[in-house]
Amino acid sequence: MVDNASMGLVFEELIRKFAEISNETACEHLTPREVIRLMVNLLFIEDDDVLTPGNAVVRTIYDPTAGTGGMLSVASEHLQQHNPQARLTMYGQELNDESYAICKADMLIKGQDVANIVAGNTLSDDGHARRKFDYMLSNPPFGVEWKKVEKAVRQEHEQKGFDGRFGPGLPRVSDGSMLFLMHLLSKMRPAQDGGSRFGIVLNGSPLFTGGAGSGESEIRRYVLENDLVEAIIGLPTDMFYNTGIATYVWILSNRKPAARRGYVQLIDASGFWQKMRKSLGSKRKEMSDAHIATVTRLFGDFTEAEWITVFDAAGQPVGEPRLVTESDTPPTAPEGGRLKRVPVARIFRNEEFGYTTLTVERPLRDEAGNAVLGLKGKQKGKPQPDSALRDTENVPLTEDIGEYFRREVLPHAPDAWIDEDKSKVGYEIPFNRHFYIFEPPRSLRAIDEELKAVSANIMRMLGELAE
Repeated sequence: MVDNASMGLVFEELIRKFAEISNETACEHLTPREVIRLMVNLLFIEDDDVLTPGNAVVRTIYDPTAGTGGMLSVASEHLQQHNPQARLTMYGQELNDESYAICKADMLIKGQDVANIVAGNTLSDDGHARRKFDYMLSNPPFGVEWKKVEKAVRQEHEQKGFDGRFGPGLPRVSDGSMLFLMHLLSKMRPAQDGGSRFGIVLNGSPLFTGGAGSGESEIRRYVLENDLVEAIIGLPTDMFYNTGIATYVWILSNRKPAARRGYVQLIDASGFWQKMRKSLGSKRKEMSDAHIATVTRLFGDFTEAEWITVFDAAGQPVGEPRLVTESDTPPTAPEGGRLKRVPVARIFRNEEFGYTTLTVERPLRDEAGNAVLGLKGKQKGKPQPDSALRDTENVPLTEDIGEYFRREVLPHAPDAWIDEDKSKVGYEIPFNRHFYIFEPPRSLRAIDEELKAVSANIMRMLGELAE
């Protein structure tokens, strides 16, 4: 007798092998089980009423890229383990016919209504158009263009605006993953009706691609200014079967706990992995139960954290690095030693990811060096800009624009001014920058001493060969 989870793993391995043979993208089928478990943990951890045994609650969960139903199944299993009385009604949509059929079969075995699983393209033909959900999970194909559904998507964006799914903006056609993000936003139950929380796996592009005013930036602006992003977790590379690139789990909610309101938590879990005994395609790493538990705890406690390594006076590490949160007592450095701190979890205000792009103009000058003035309309008597000298500056939303301009621009260009009509607000989340720790290089003297020692050793060895 083989349980459903084991059969799911066998099927996933078969799909991966067939996908490699046919050169298809396996991302349409597979999300590693440990990634799903992590996402499910993060999705439910703040909801005591759902997880408390004995509470006969009924909740809905939805996956717009359901595949074979792996995410829905793991969510159901997780809830059953914590509260057998809870009931989770599952909904999904899947484009691939084979995956769709298997997903429906799995739902049938689980006693779910198979009509809740719909075939078709979620972006162009929403199979659950009038439904809202309590929880949602998705691992959409990333780095895949959406040209085939471009006409339908643009039509909905232009004609329905925020009454449709794609009101905030449209990403570039080369990557449609942010369309799924907006699709899930449209499926959130209103906050007054209990609200929703969802997790979505994305690659790095949605964090920073596109300048102020672009579709991607406007989508980020919408979710941050509406205080919808709870956390973003950076996963290890080489975690997925068909790609080794960096991936991120976004957790969004319109029912944030009071402590989280106005803030975003970033967790760098890229170091939380162990090597697999045998690689599966591009998947060479996996997260253990302990790794998943640690990330879940950091999220649940809504805390900042860092790895601290103690070094002695000789520069040698003392013991293993220790994960220290805000509530922990950090270690102390021995005499002559030092502490190396590497951030793991950080908390930022929403506005810290925003900036204003300023267009800085300088006057057009004639052959005599005098500023050319406008002769007509609103420009009459005003210096005319020289397009060759035009520049832009990105000013953080947390800074005063006038103060920044006086400090950073005017000392170098006293005749410059800001064209306020061209100012644009943008948002980006430079994830890696917030976890980068600069380590100063060794002194030139130390490098020189090492070179001398190596050179002396080489000369000694040559001398021994000549004897």
